[in-house]
Amino acid sequence: MQPTFVLVHGAFANSFSLAPLQAELGLLGHRSVAVDLPGHGFGATFTRAYQAPQDLDGLATAPGSIRGVKLADNAAHLIGILERARRNGPVILVAHSRGGATATAAANARPDLIDRIVYVAAWCPVALDVGDYYAEPEMATVDTASLVSAMAGNPAELGLLRVNFRTADPDALAALKAAFLADGTDEEFLTFLSTFQPDENLDVGTSTDRAQAATWGRVPKTFVRLANDASMPLAMQDRLIREGNELTPDNPYDVRTLESSHLKWLVDPAPAARVLGELATLSAPSVRS
Repeated sequence: MQPTFVLVHGAFANSFSLAPLQAELGLLGHRSVAVDLPGHGFGATFTRAYQAPQDLDGLATAPGSIRGVKLADNAAHLIGILERARRNGPVILVAHSRGGATATAAANARPDLIDRIVYVAAWCPVALDVGDYYAEPEMATVDTASLVSAMAGNPAELGLLRVNFRTADPDALAALKAAFLADGTDEEFLTFLSTFQPDENLDVGTSTDRAQAATWGRVPKTFVRLANDASMPLAMQDRLIREGNELTPDNPYDVRTLESSHLKWLVDPAPAARVLGELATLSAPSVRS
């Protein structure tokens, strides 16, 4: 039966940024569903203070709908979609960036709903919690100030992360481009930035949300490395692959590589769609319980 690709976005993103990839998959004859996690897409908060001319003081204090959303909420929402997709046949779960934490939590809970899980430069925590990986040597080259320079408000007071992606500050924009789309044009970068939403939830999980060998470890898995990724360096991607393989040596990652920054594979999605199409043809044992 034809598999359904269930696509999970990363931080500050939503299903809108996955539309070009869905188009490429569709033209190759594949069915896909792009997920909006809670507080994302049309569930996101866009205040008048975020519009031009911006009210920066108002932006720093306005409440956001994503406040209080937990990783468990994201996982529960995703599981509901996986259950519906599973009624139509096999499911290939594809996660990008921070979306990998949600995909991992869902696979921990319901491996029976997933025939293959694909991480595209995505977080699959094994040895550490996601936040703790940022203190590791593999992340030393990451410019964490790229988001801080455009941050609005105090996360502790807002109960969420808020970034002003509509800033006109040339230094902030240059830092964001270098971090996420250094291999794209300025026009592509600004277009992609316009699809971002300003708010993201704070919770990325705890040790209980790390990959679990008994459940997550039963699912065939692929890691798509993004060779030019500055926000998740190749060294960290390779570490996550290594840790996953050590956790489940009898079920190692199938590893692919794209020449892409963190976002270019979504701007020019044809190569990624071809890789995913190849994965749809792989024969893998069912993980239904």
